[in-house]
Amino acid sequence: MRTVFIHSTLVRFLLALLALAWTSAAHAETGQMLPRDVTIEEGEFTAKLPPLPGGFERLDDGWLVVEAPSSVRDRMEPLVREAAEFRKHLSEDLGQSVLDHVLVRAAHSPEEMATLAPEGQPPPPYAAGVAYPPLHVVLLALREPVTWEAPDLSSLLRHELTHVALADAVSNRHVPRWFNEGLAIRESGELPWARRQTLWDASLSKRLLPLEALDQGFPSDRYDVNIAYAESADFVNFLMRDADRARFGSLVQRVRAGADFSRALEDAYGTDVRKLEYEWREAVGRRFGLVPMLTGGGVLWTLMVGLAVAAWVKRRRRAKAKLAQWAQEEAEMDGAIAAADAARAAHRAPGDEELPPRMPSLPVVEHEGRWYTVH
Repeated sequence: MRTVFIHSTLVRFLLALLALAWTSAAHAETGQMLPRDVTIEEGEFTAKLPPLPGGFERLDDGWLVVEAPSSVRDRMEPLVREAAEFRKHLSEDLGQSVLDHVLVRAAHSPEEMATLAPEGQPPPPYAAGVAYPPLHVVLLALREPVTWEAPDLSSLLRHELTHVALADAVSNRHVPRWFNEGLAIRESGELPWARRQTLWDASLSKRLLPLEALDQGFPSDRYDVNIAYAESADFVNFLMRDADRARFGSLVQRVRAGADFSRALEDAYGTDVRKLEYEWREAVGRRFGLVPMLTGGGVLWTLMVGLAVAAWVKRRRRAKAKLAQWAQEEAEMDGAIAAADAARAAHRAPGDEELPPRMPSLPVVEHEGRWYTVH
């Protein structure tokens, strides 16, 4: 019976985890990681910027110039201060001096953002931010095009500045789409829990996408595009592990010198992208597989398993304590009855009527010379 109970409890626990995973996956799909596309990724490009509309002003920090409506100046000034520190961080990660000059144009809405774009290069209709790396231009919208909510401007600016910085570091040479977007998401630090949930779900359902397919273009399906962005960021993070930071810098330097990205990656890491992708998938399986999640592969799941085990141990201790209490009470009752019987036997005169047989272990009371059982 105990084995059946344990197995039944484990099954219910696993079903609860799967239900939670299903709910979280559905939530992750609705809380989509919206694309932050790079309109011009490489090559020489020149385009004329349209004039600013009335009510705009400039914030000039030397390397960074922000053009935004006067009414949002208080929101732009903190971004300018943060950008200076982020610029140093990007130079360290990429191993190159980057972002000598950048122009950021911020608009009230996505529609107004389109009027500020270089002529002939409108931003994608789904984007709240877009980078034009060869022009060192970034456009931002103060409202999301889909939800009309205010975006996280700090994260959004870091994302777009990373696109420009990467183009600087590799001299506007081609890099894969997954590398460009993955680095931007990693450096901006956007939606870490959503990315983790997406990777966990994709790993369990065997829906991780081949990097080769991502280089050709990101999927249009809402669920798969979430996987594409989360996967790209995680693979870039894999390439930038502490043990491989020098290799990552070498990769950037080789691309900058004119090497094809695949060849530069192979020379820098001593293996090709397919083997690196295989190693990464193995690492993802160890981090996000079912067994690691149940036994310690993540703070949330570790906490859940720990709470379940603690509750089971607590119930077991309470049951043992209750059984011990009952056994003690029964022993005390039996001892009291045995003592009463011995006392009566010692004082009973010869010829006294024998008492009727006593039911063992049942409490009895004496009333007017007769004994009764208590019910």
